[in-house]
Amino acid sequence: MKLKSTLKYLAIVLVTITASNAFAQDNFQGQAIYMSKTTVDMDGFGGREMSPERKKMIMERMKSMLEKTFILDFNKTESMYKEDEALEAPSGGRGFMMGGMSAGTIYKNVKENQLLQDQEFFGKQFLIKDSLQTLDWKMGGESKQIGKYTCFKATAMKKVDAGDWTNMRRRGGKKGPKNGEEKAEIKKDSTKTDAPKDPFDEIEIPKEIEVTAWYTMDIPVNSGPGEYFGLPGLILEINSGRTTVLCTKIVMNPSEKTEIKKPTKGKEVTRDEYQDIVKKKMEEMREMFRSRGGRGRGRN
Repeated sequence: MKLKSTLKYLAIVLVTITASNAFAQDNFQGQAIYMSKTTVDMDGFGGREMSPERKKMIMERMKSMLEKTFILDFNKTESMYKEDEALEAPSGGRGFMMGGMSAGTIYKNVKENQLLQDQEFFGKQFLIKDSLQTLDWKMGGESKQIGKYTCFKATAMKKVDAGDWTNMRRRGGKKGPKNGEEKAEIKKDSTKTDAPKDPFDEIEIPKEIEVTAWYTMDIPVNSGPGEYFGLPGLILEINSGRTTVLCTKIVMNPSEKTEIKKPTKGKEVTRDEYQDIVKKKMEEMREMFRSRGGRGRGRN
């Protein structure tokens, strides 16, 4: 067993040295295409009362929001990650997300420890400017193939942003009521007044989630999709909550290189400042819903 482990370690070192030499040139650049898919627990948000046809219709309408293609252009120290504009939904709404958010370019520079993100929020343009958020990656020995690349597993706990709708869940976690309890709750609800429920009382966002990454040392660059980085190789797959981001294609030193440039438009804010803006807006929407108190229901 000891000999087997030693040989495996030497093989990894050899691959790393060989790959590092291949990417040593100053003009090195690569491009990776990622497919992002987010699942939604319809039953957790009132879907139990919906017919299968109704659920299917809603999921079809949400498909453009839940399934996206992204492009990562990277060199040894910088990367630029953005949605593939050629595959945007015909309805427009670049990168539309729940809650009036539209995600633009994410720029990372690991040498300067810098993150820049172009973010639209309810018609206002922001430029999030901050240091890179370093995750405490736990390296594992597990490996698998993604395309022609050997990938290794790493996990970390990540703090969830206030506006991260992809991790919203019904309060109480995944556990739902038992059959008897569910019927009792429905019966109890039927005796209540017409006052609408506050939707914000029905959902919550966890404080943190576990993230699983699969990276390859065949491409020894410290980068990955979105804000992810910090591993000894390009991250080809991310599993975060209900979202999976998987690399489907890699082009090394493409003939037509895309300029990796920093986003510059929008009001400059730090990550914490932007999170405060999101929280205040969500609270504002909640108070607005409560103040209406169901007035105007049934009107055209």
